[in-house]
Amino acid sequence: MPATPAQRRSAGPGPLVRHCGPLSLLVVSLLAVPASFAVTTWVAGAAALTAQVLCLPLVVERWRALPARLLPGAVGALSVGWSAWLLGEPGQGDPLLAALTAALRLAVLVLPGAVLLAWVDPAEAGDHLAQRVRLPGRVVVAVVAALGQLSALADAWEQLAASRRARGLGPGRGPLSRGRWLASTAFGLLVDAVRRAGRVSVAMDARGAAPDGPARTWALPAPWRRADSVCVLVGVLVLAVPLVVNALR
Repeated sequence: MPATPAQRRSAGPGPLVRHCGPLSLLVVSLLAVPASFAVTTWVAGAAALTAQVLCLPLVVERWRALPARLLPGAVGALSVGWSAWLLGEPGQGDPLLAALTAALRLAVLVLPGAVLLAWVDPAEAGDHLAQRVRLPGRVVVAVVAALGQLSALADAWEQLAASRRARGLGPGRGPLSRGRWLASTAFGLLVDAVRRAGRVSVAMDARGAAPDGPARTWALPAPWRRADSVCVLVGVLVLAVPLVVNALR
C-alpha cells in the first residue's frame, strides 16, 4: 500500500509541523485572527510578531523559500502602514506609531497562515474536516477544491503572462504600463479561476462527491497526534502575548 501524504510528510527529521495534521495547522492559522484584533498598540504588535518569529524553527524546513512566501504579506503590511500614515487625522496621537501599529497588526494576521498552509494537503484536510469536525460533505468538497486550486493559481499566472507576452502584450518599462499589465493579467486570472471552479464543482457533483449518506466512507484515517496538541498549545500561547502586553500596560 503506498504511503499516505501524512506518512510521507512525517518521515525523517524536521520541524514540528511535519508530524501535525491539517486540522491543527488550520486552527493555529485561524488563531491569528483574534491575535491581530488584540494588537491595539505598536508594543503589543511587536511582542506578538516577535513571538511568531521565534516559533518559525518549529514550522520552516526550507529557509530559502521563506522570503518568497512572506513577500506578499510584507508588501501588504507596508502598504497598510503607509496608508495609515498618510490618512491619519491630526490630533489623534502620533501618526507614525498608528501606522506602525496597523502594519504590525496585518503582519501578525498574515504570518501564521503564510508559513503553515504550505504543509496542508487538500485531500488530507478534507478527511480531517469531515471525520473530526463533522462538516457536511458539500462544505468539505468546497474546501478541498479551494485548497487544491491555490497551488494552480501560480501556474495559471505564469501561463497567462507567457501568452500575453507571446501576443505582444507584455509590460512596458514605465511603472504605469506595468501597473496596467498587472491589473489586466490579474483580471484574466480571476476569470480563469471562476471558470476552473465551475468545472471542478460540476465534475465533483457528477461523481457524487458531495451528498452524504449511510454508505459514506473515507479514504484515509484522521488521527489527532501529540504533535497536534503541542502545535495548538503553542498557537494559544502566541495568541496570549498581545493580550498579556495590553494587560500589563
